[in-house]
Amino acid sequence: MRSIVAKHIERLVKRSDYLRVARERRNSVTPGLVLQASAIGSSANGPGPRIGYTVSKKVGNSVSRNRARRRLKSLVKDVFSEHAKEAFDYVLIGRAKTLERTYDELLNDLRSALKHIHRMSKDETKRTENG
Repeated sequence: MRSIVAKHIERLVKRSDYLRVARERRNSVTPGLVLQASAIGSSANGPGPRIGYTVSKKVGNSVSRNRARRRLKSLVKDVFSEHAKEAFDYVLIGRAKTLERTYDELLNDLRSALKHIHRMSKDETKRTENG
């Protein structure tokens, strides 16, 4: 659940940051959402993680997209304080199922996506160390 003392999470606001995260091709797809991640670039203002949200017109009309975005923001408040890493930029992409799945299912989706992303980054680090 939501921690009482949640650390402030910066937002991604520049299109170039979204494109950089997408170029990394480090993503995790779950039924309720897609999570993309990238190591924080030199343009970062602070040491903490940054988050961006995107929901396309495929999800529905503006009311549906805004509802999906609000659900994603709530998930981040509940999960990121304990699972997000400091040196990463994250982009959460809403899907049509974001509106259909229960909140608990979405929480599990985000937790498993974060674990998958961080496992991928550990594997890449090991590969570069071993040559």
